[in-house]
Amino acid sequence: MKIALIDSGIGLLAATAAVRRLRPDADLVLSFDPEGMPWGPRTPEGITERALAVAEAAAAHHPDALIVGCNTATVHSLPALRARLEPGIPVIGTVPAIKPAVAAGGPVAIWATPATTGSAYQRGLIESFADGVPVTEVPCWGLAEAVEHADQAAVDAAVRAAAELTPDDVRTVVLGCTHYELLAERIRAAVQPPGAATVVLHGSAVAVAAQALRRIGAQPAPDAPATGTVTVLLNGREGELPEAALGYAEARLLRTASPAASQ
Repeated sequence: MKIALIDSGIGLLAATAAVRRLRPDADLVLSFDPEGMPWGPRTPEGITERALAVAEAAAAHHPDALIVGCNTATVHSLPALRARLEPGIPVIGTVPAIKPAVAAGGPVAIWATPATTGSAYQRGLIESFADGVPVTEVPCWGLAEAVEHADQAAVDAAVRAAAELTPDDVRTVVLGCTHYELLAERIRAAVQPPGAATVVLHGSAVAVAAQALRRIGAQPAPDAPATGTVTVLLNGREGELPEAALGYAEARLLRTASPAASQ
């Protein structure tokens, strides 16, 4: 079994780690776009052009499925990616976890990139699933970029700025960018009022990984031998995980679980 994941940068690590935990025996192809990163500030057409390029590089390795490990790319490029690759390679997008987040009532905040915040796609999800639950869209300026470069001072500043835009009564936060799932506990601490009920965070990585397995008719097997390999593509050329990625547990899991990832 081989599963590919695409993103401009290390945001795909959350879904990659989720796939690894569900199927330690799966071979993984991680296709990055360091020459075009970040995608967020680009036009929808520009994002689609970059996403198609890294997806085609991954497709050349003949995966059984391809995960779009980026909310922004899913918002703008999923139809084009599916038109190009399906039915031969199922394409699974990453959708903000708004539906499960609003199930317990509100109010809810959605932290997302400025490109996703306010988009017709995200607004459509809110209209479809929120059903009267108060939802605040929070644009997280610079946060994905700070995560990408493991710039801790910039991460702290961006998290603080987003927390200030988050209403005090919010107890549920949707992590609407895959980069943010790498910072889950730091985000929780930033929005957690003293003495209040624990803020619940909703990411997409686990659901996306499970959906990829379903699309290819595979079952989770977390106890399978950790024999899966990792192939890293940097604009189509084989390489290594970006150095900044190794600051996150999700990347270290890949190196631990697959000796090929560190070679």
